[in-house]
Amino acid sequence: MSNPGSWGTEEPVSSRGDALPRGRAEECRNTMNLLTENTFCYQFGNQHKVKEPNGRRKTYLCYQLKLPDGSTLNKDCVKNKEKRHAEICFIDKINSLNLDKTKRYEVTCFITWSPCPFCARELAAFIKDHPHLSLQIFASRLYFHWIWGYQVGLRHLRESHIPVSVMSEPEFADCWENFVDNQGKAFKPWEKLTQYSTRIGHRLTRILGKIHRTNLVSEQSSECTQDENDCVDAIRNLSLDAHHPHYEEWTEDECS
Repeated sequence: MSNPGSWGTEEPVSSRGDALPRGRAEECRNTMNLLTENTFCYQFGNQHKVKEPNGRRKTYLCYQLKLPDGSTLNKDCVKNKEKRHAEICFIDKINSLNLDKTKRYEVTCFITWSPCPFCARELAAFIKDHPHLSLQIFASRLYFHWIWGYQVGLRHLRESHIPVSVMSEPEFADCWENFVDNQGKAFKPWEKLTQYSTRIGHRLTRILGKIHRTNLVSEQSSECTQDENDCVDAIRNLSLDAHHPHYEEWTEDECS
């Protein structure tokens, strides 16, 4: 048996809970590995730049499945597998629970990077096919936010009644409490967490409010003027797939 809290930045994320018989989600056990403090701070940190020693920041998705009364039925963390993004692994996990379709369920996802266009479409289709589920997504950072297709994906989620918001201190604290081997320590915000969150939130608001592509081009030019690092990152990541994020300037001790 693996030791809870044993995940490092390179350890796989997995669940040891068996699939439930149909309609028996209430009996689900929360047998999950917890993120280490360093993994949480490095992967979920919303700083714009981090240094390279720990590798590229990956897509981690932590979710909680609840009944409308707030009782938790299941929670777990997943991350990208080869040729399978974290969001698709999340869909697989929920499908494996064989939830009772006569009941309502609420799912909250905390994700390190906002979904790519493909995953946005898959999430929207999943919720459309499962109207007994309501899904809300909180993202620490926006992925390829300056690219039109990625912005369309975020708007598609909103139009599919899947709210997408930026993680702020309460969401980071919730994630810390439920998915991190925190050794009983309270969440300690890193420097400028609120400032970063506010800035990312404003960017998401602009994206969700965009309708015409001509306005998009104008705002993209403005954003590149304000933040040349985004343009550098865009060039840097042209050869990367949808979930191999850019480097950002940060050190682990900022979160400790």
